[in-house]
Amino acid sequence: MNAPPRAYFEKDSDASSGSKGDFIFRDVDDAQTEIVSIMFEMKNENDQTATKKKNEDFFKELDKDRSEKACEYAVLVSLLEPDNELYNSGIVDVSHRYPKMYVVRPQFFIPMITLLRNAALNSLQYKSELALVKAQNVDITRFETQLEDFKTSFGRNWRLASEGFEEAVKRIDDAIKDLEKTKDALYKSANNLRLANDKAEDLTVKKLTRGNPTMAKKFAELKNGGPAESN
Repeated sequence: MNAPPRAYFEKDSDASSGSKGDFIFRDVDDAQTEIVSIMFEMKNENDQTATKKKNEDFFKELDKDRSEKACEYAVLVSLLEPDNELYNSGIVDVSHRYPKMYVVRPQFFIPMITLLRNAALNSLQYKSELALVKAQNVDITRFETQLEDFKTSFGRNWRLASEGFEEAVKRIDDAIKDLEKTKDALYKSANNLRLANDKAEDLTVKKLTRGNPTMAKKFAELKNGGPAESN
């Protein structure tokens, strides 16, 4: 009844990695930011095997389970080594062997959760700020990705437009050259027509009949109103 309202304590039933702990405790705040998470392993004298009779025999596997289930802390709740004064003295920190790992007797089970949760609450603000920074980094990464996509698309469209522009300018230049050729041809034709007109205007009867007795006679007859008399 005194447990935190959003905390849960459940049996670890996921053995997909080949092993599992006994229980997992997790607590989160209103924003679903994790406050604390603990992997518990419970051992008593009846759990002893031929090769595992000491607490330290379970440290490596417990650390592996903690890591695979993404728990921050690992706690071995043990009745093994009942005459060992170290474990009988209270909460034993074995983090020099494995990170964030503790060994306690069953009577320290609830106090252990309370201590770890209270310590975690002191750092919750930093966790929340870290979660916010991570979210902002995701947003920044998404923004940078969208910006790079835009720059890539814009660059491609610019390249295509530039190539189209250059092709259009080339066609215009070719058309201008063709028009220049047409203009030159028209100037030449106009010059030839002018020369022909000048020659036509300069044409006279005298010039037409020069060196041509027959034509001279005909023009003379037309001028005199009848055929010329023969001598």
